[in-house]
Amino acid sequence: MQRETILITSPLEPEFVERIRQAEPNRVDVLFEPDLLPEIRYQNDHNGAPFTRNADQRARWQTLLRRATITWDIPSADDLREAARLRWIQATSTGVGQAVKRLGLTQSDILVTTARGAHGRPLAEFVFMALLSYWRGLAHLQAEQRAHRWVRVCTPEVAGRTMVVVGAGDLARASARVAKALEMRVIAVARDPAKARAHNALFDEIVATDQLHAALARADAVLLTVPHTAETERMIDAAALAAMKPGVAFVNIARGVIVDEPALIEALRSGHVGFAALDVTAVEPLPADSPLWDMPNVLISPHSASTPPSENERLVGLFIENLRCWLDGRHDAMRNVLDKQLLY
Repeated sequence: MQRETILITSPLEPEFVERIRQAEPNRVDVLFEPDLLPEIRYQNDHNGAPFTRNADQRARWQTLLRRATITWDIPSADDLREAARLRWIQATSTGVGQAVKRLGLTQSDILVTTARGAHGRPLAEFVFMALLSYWRGLAHLQAEQRAHRWVRVCTPEVAGRTMVVVGAGDLARASARVAKALEMRVIAVARDPAKARAHNALFDEIVATDQLHAALARADAVLLTVPHTAETERMIDAAALAAMKPGVAFVNIARGVIVDEPALIEALRSGHVGFAALDVTAVEPLPADSPLWDMPNVLISPHSASTPPSENERLVGLFIENLRCWLDGRHDAMRNVLDKQLLY
């Protein structure tokens, strides 16, 4: 049987590289050259700091690319041109559809699997950190504490409120599970409401995207979880925002371009949107002159809500599971195969 060759193309801790190597030592070679990869800026940084290889490093890197049949993470366009033997890419992110499209992989025979399932729980924790802080008055309590002031207040509870989740996939599932534990009502907006999903019971209703505005009008909180596609780009526009209840809470853990950001800023200024928690923005990093930075009713997270210390451990576990399916020829059993037409 021909051995597969895995090239680690983004930063990864040596202990996890060794775990991959030892998973199938008789069937796989693992290529890992840390000095050819960028330095990380934070734990689980899959991009790394700006980095340029010198001539010797470029030559070594190209040699590795030519050997690779599988890569850990998505190579650059230049790297893909060198990787003529490449047949499978395991991404470290869930929302890789647009990157795959940009790289011209939608028409290739290279299989792409995503990280779906690895990030739902930490993102759900971020969602409810934000919602609970807004509804239970965390900012007010902190201000009163700083003032050494003891004045009793009445703050609204979470139970009985309605969360509209735009999207019905893995991220929606994780957040809906928490919402139901808090006795909230959950309405999902999905491209295909009739689709069989193992977690459909978590949703009180599933409505079609042509009912988006009607669903938004019922929301106490709106959560975006959809992938970036031609259909979802700027789907939350001025009209969608206007359809929401005054004072609604708005959380985006999807992609910034799903939202008409200037329209959101105006809705936040007027108070029509009472609060927004944004893990993603239209331009990243968020420009220093963006009004969003200084708005008292906005929480900015630097696209980090999905990144707990355990992220790489989960991703490596997923990769090894997929690797064994690949080696055994059970490609239909592999998890998270990207649909290159739908881009998710």
